[in-house]
Amino acid sequence: IDEWSSGFGLVGFVQELFPGVPARLAMDGAAAALGEHHHGAGRGVPDLLSLVVSTGIGGGVVLGGRIATGRTGNAGHIGHLVVTGGTEPCTCGGVGCLETVASGPSSVRWARSRGWRGTTGVELARAAADGDDVAVAALDRAGTALGQAIASAAALLDVDLAVIGGGFAQAGPPLWDPMRRAAARHARLSFVANLRVVPAELGASGTLVGAGVLAVDEG
Repeated sequence: IDEWSSGFGLVGFVQELFPGVPARLAMDGAAAALGEHHHGAGRGVPDLLSLVVSTGIGGGVVLGGRIATGRTGNAGHIGHLVVTGGTEPCTCGGVGCLETVASGPSSVRWARSRGWRGTTGVELARAAADGDDVAVAALDRAGTALGQAIASAAALLDVDLAVIGGGFAQAGPPLWDPMRRAAARHARLSFVANLRVVPAELGASGTLVGAGVLAVDEG
């Protein structure tokens, strides 16, 4: 993969700086998925879906122990699946993407439009834990959308493990309970009936760990 939508050939640039050293470009979400597969919550599982729920929603897919890259290297953009309740325009140019419903900033905007006065996802999670009705509703909305998208992606990819990381994913039960309920409600086909939705184990290091795994595998 030499370049993506920016048109800047990053791989070629790095190869010029380090002649003779192999270079490969991978999405951060894909690297995080590979890190969790090798050293985190997905150890020993050959096929998994990974989500990074933060200021945006990224993701990656590992199939047969390897990153699934797709034609352009962009496989795993689960944040741009369209979900129930999504009506806002997305930065990608579409409407109703998961990212417009379930990311931290999107959830904060939704809560503020209903009278909540905080400004960050951390504050929103804290308010939900304290029982604030609007904050609880915002995280329920986000978690439900995430669960819907996870179940849909699991059925498409034939995986039974989803590993969830990212800053906003630390919001606790007000986000995780509706996410798991929605995933179970929608994952009804026999091959995804045992779908597990688990927290990432590597935290912010997941992407770096995955990049290291990728370098070793292809070095």
